[in-house]
Amino acid sequence: MQNLQSSIGQRVVGAARLDVATYEAVERDVNANTQALIVVVLAAIASGIGSLGVDGASSFVTGLIGALVGWIIYAGLAYLIGTRLLATAQTRATYGEVLRTLGFAQAPRLLLVLAWIPLLGWLIAAAVGIWVLVATIIAIRQSMELTTGRAIGTAVIAWLIYIIVNALILTALAF
Repeated sequence: MQNLQSSIGQRVVGAARLDVATYEAVERDVNANTQALIVVVLAAIASGIGSLGVDGASSFVTGLIGALVGWIIYAGLAYLIGTRLLATAQTRATYGEVLRTLGFAQAPRLLLVLAWIPLLGWLIAAAVGIWVLVATIIAIRQSMELTTGRAIGTAVIAWLIYIIVNALILTALAF
C-alpha cells in the first residue's frame, strides 16, 4: 500500500492546506523532486489558462518558462539567505529540500485556472497570492528549521533580490 504522504495528489492537497507534516514529508523525500516540478508546471499552466483572456497566448509560454526558472532561482536565493544570512544553530537544509518544499508551496496557484472569471478573477488572484506567500513561509521554515520570523525574513529578502535581478535583466534585454 502506498504511503499516505507519498501520493502527489495528497501532497498537493496537504501543501495547499498548509499542513506542516506534508512539507516535512516532502523535505525528507529525495525522490519528490519530480513531484515538485510537476506542481510548479501545473501551477504555471493553471495561471496561464486563467490569464489567457487578459494576456493572450504568447505570454502563456513565457509564463511557463518564467515559473520554472523563477522557482529554481528563488529557491537558490532562499537557500543561501536562510542557511547563511539568517541561519541559527538549528538550521539544516540542502538546496534540494528547499527546492522541493517551495515547489509544493505553489499548489494554491492551481486555482488560478479560475482567474479568467469576470469580476471574480482579481479576487481569486489576490487570495491565491496571499495563500502562496503563507505556503512559501511555511516551506522555508520547515525545510531549513528556521523560526517563523526568520522564515519571513528569508522569504522577503529572497523576493526583493529576485525582483531586483529580474528588473536588471529585463532592462538589459530592452536595450
